[in-house]
Amino acid sequence: MNSTESKNDNKTGGIKHTFRSFRYRNYRLFFGGQGISLVGTWIQNIAMSWLVYDLTNSALLLGIVGFAGQIPTFFLTPFAGVLADRLNRRRILLVTQTLSMIQAFILAILVLTGNVTVWHIIPLSFFLGLVNSFDMPTRQSFVVDIVDKKEDLGNAIALNSSMFNGARLIGPSIAGILLATVSEGICFLLNGLSYIAVIIALLAMKIEQKEKVNGKELIFNELKEGFVYAFGYKPIRYIIFIIGLISLVGMPYTVLMPIFAKEILNGGPHTLGFLMGASGTGALIGAVYLASRKELHGLGRNITIAVSIFGAGLILFSLSKSFWLSMFLMLVTGFGMITQMASCNTLLQIIVDDEKRGRVMSFYTMAFMGMAPIGSLLAGSLAHIIGTPETVLICGISCIIGSVVFAGKLPLYKGLTGTPDSRKRSIAK
Repeated sequence: MNSTESKNDNKTGGIKHTFRSFRYRNYRLFFGGQGISLVGTWIQNIAMSWLVYDLTNSALLLGIVGFAGQIPTFFLTPFAGVLADRLNRRRILLVTQTLSMIQAFILAILVLTGNVTVWHIIPLSFFLGLVNSFDMPTRQSFVVDIVDKKEDLGNAIALNSSMFNGARLIGPSIAGILLATVSEGICFLLNGLSYIAVIIALLAMKIEQKEKVNGKELIFNELKEGFVYAFGYKPIRYIIFIIGLISLVGMPYTVLMPIFAKEILNGGPHTLGFLMGASGTGALIGAVYLASRKELHGLGRNITIAVSIFGAGLILFSLSKSFWLSMFLMLVTGFGMITQMASCNTLLQIIVDDEKRGRVMSFYTMAFMGMAPIGSLLAGSLAHIIGTPETVLICGISCIIGSVVFAGKLPLYKGLTGTPDSRKRSIAK
């Protein structure tokens, strides 16, 4: 009987441990509001890629739209990181979420009135990219404001990833049904409405205002200070580099997915939705796995293994002509992608000083989102020249090479995920 009770306690403790960040009211509000909004975002992403390919039949224009939507992140996120360290992060998020809602409503009106062209989509994608340049680093550093204990940061980040990828699972499935039954305009309309949930959640939060850095210092001086801090310390520098590499050569496969769905697997919007949903399922499994971890040890090794899995998944997916095999490989790819991304995020959040968190996370965002548009443009151009499967094959091989290089840097991360004292000793070295 004692043994049975012990087993039950262990199971309960495991569940509580996995979802321990939900004990914070602000985090529950953030998770719920952001979760609804992200479903809408994924619905719009799928509808956007399908609409562009349907209007143009061009892999190059798919890449250009992806480039326009993400290139502002490369140039503006460092400045956004300084603002995130200076200003009230919740207020910044209220502004960015409102502007994103307006962009979605404009797209909906253009499509529903039959006036949309790709030349409307490109500037609207660029505008959303401008908004995301300020939203993403602020949202990444906002986690520390809504989770009271630093030891729960890793759990909160993993749960954020599970939220993101739960939405990635649900959103494309809904988008596939809507694209087959109604129109892209309804997808954009639903995304616009979904922002209301996160805006309400942000307004309902009660956050103790923390003292910010002195705003009298020139923004370029603070930017330089953050750059020297982030890239002068090898463990931070190599995390940012591996994120940038994967975003450049790995993530652009997403802009080519409509071509796989339509041309290679001979499907329609349902096929695209299912493929993206499978990737979301794998990512959700990876996020839950990370959230259930009780220890932070081994995150560096996790990054190496996850990047290898991601690259292998892309290589095999590029060779597949079977729908069911492609679905399975998308699941594997999604698992590798989110495990690598969340592990990198958690390591950074543990290592960085609070007063420089916004700036460091802006460099993380610049690497994660800023390199992606360049990769999208290169992938679209390369697919136009040598073919889509061949392009994704090259992407997968490049990821494998990156994982081998990062594996050589693993000794740098020993001691950084232990106790605060051990982290200080490692950093001092």
